[in-house]
Order: sequence, then C-alpha cells, then structure tokens
Amino acid sequence: MTARTVPGHPRGAHPLELYDAALARHAAGHPVTVTVTGAYAPEPSTVDVGAWCGAPSASDRGVVARCTGATLDVGCGPGRFTVALARSGVPALGVDVSPAAVALTRSRGGVALRRSVFGRLPGTGRWRHVLLMDGNVGIGADPVRLLARCRALLAPAGSVLVEVGPPGGRCGVATLRLSDRGRHSAAFRWAYLSVDALPAAATAAGLRVCTQWTEAGRWFAVLARS
Repeated sequence: MTARTVPGHPRGAHPLELYDAALARHAAGHPVTVTVTGAYAPEPSTVDVGAWCGAPSASDRGVVARCTGATLDVGCGPGRFTVALARSGVPALGVDVSPAAVALTRSRGGVALRRSVFGRLPGTGRWRHVLLMDGNVGIGADPVRLLARCRALLAPAGSVLVEVGPPGGRCGVATLRLSDRGRHSAAFRWAYLSVDALPAAATAAGLRVCTQWTEAGRWFAVLARS
C-alpha cells in the first residue's frame, strides 16, 4: 500500500498506521474489518482484512498459474500471492511499504522487502512478471505512472498482470479515508481503473493489452511492452 496524503485536509493517523494496526490485530487472531469512505464511496464500504491474509481463491490461483518465471508482487500486503507463487515453484519477491505486511509475508515463508515500487528495487529490467492485484493499480494515484514504472521493471519479454474494475466501473482518482475502531486516517489519494479504460492507460505507459479475463466477479489483464 502506498497512499499519498492530501495536504490541507483534517489531520488523522497516517493511512499506513491504521493499515499496519489492522494487519497486526488479524495476525493476533482477531477478525478485522476496515471502513473506507471517500469520493467513490458515498456510503462507507468495509474491507475484510482476512480476505488479504487467507488462502488464495480460485481466481487468485488462475493468476498464479500464468506466472512462469521470476515475479515481483507489488503492494504484496500479507503475501497471499507471493507465498502462493513460491509454493508453486516460481521465484517471487513481494514489496510493500507496510512493515506489518512485510513481516507477515516473511512469517508465511515468502520473501519480501519494505520498499516503494517507485524506489530502488532489485532485478530492475529483469522481472518476467510484475503483479498489481487487489486494486494495487491505484498505488500512487496515477495508473499511467505506475504502469510505466512496472514496464521499466520488466525483462524485454516480460508482462504485467493487473487487476482492474469491471466495464463502466469507477475510474479516476478518489480522496479516501480509513476508519478502524473509532480511529480515522488522514485523507489520501487512490486511483481506480476500469477494464474499458485500461487500454488507453496501458498505451500511455508504453504497454499493450494482450489478454483479459474475468472470474468470480473480478477482472484481470496481461500487459506487455508495446
């Protein structure tokens, strides 16, 4: 998770602080849901933290099966994909700015670093695949910049596997807040990208859509260098 806080908005805890605390409570065995409010959520929505920490779903496994070489899991969270890839025999590295997420990934047997995708990363220009799952196309609140960064991380024949929103779904930058047990985060910006807006964003980042598919209400695509 990489969130850009919004200057001039009422202060609260840094979003990462609330996110880390929620992961730590889940790791301690407590059910945890985080409330998200913002421009695309006129009615507050809840996120079950356990869904990020659980076993891979059938649609997750479909993504893992498409990874045939060294894979970088951007915004790896508690390591659901990173660990599943390693268990399938694929070399995988998770990166996340959350210390709690990195610790959880490592505790589950995955390899992870506390890094920003926009910072210095190992293997730049040599990754066979880069993953942007669970809405992580919103990292940095600029999908074109993020996709261009992922392109730079790829080997020449590599691909970006990205999860996006449904056709006609929300698209753009929203100002969000997290709430958990009466605590509220500072406002931060997050981007949303629908599958029908993906080709234009990919083109602007020097990529093209090779394949797209849907499973269990989720939408995915494979991008390669244009």
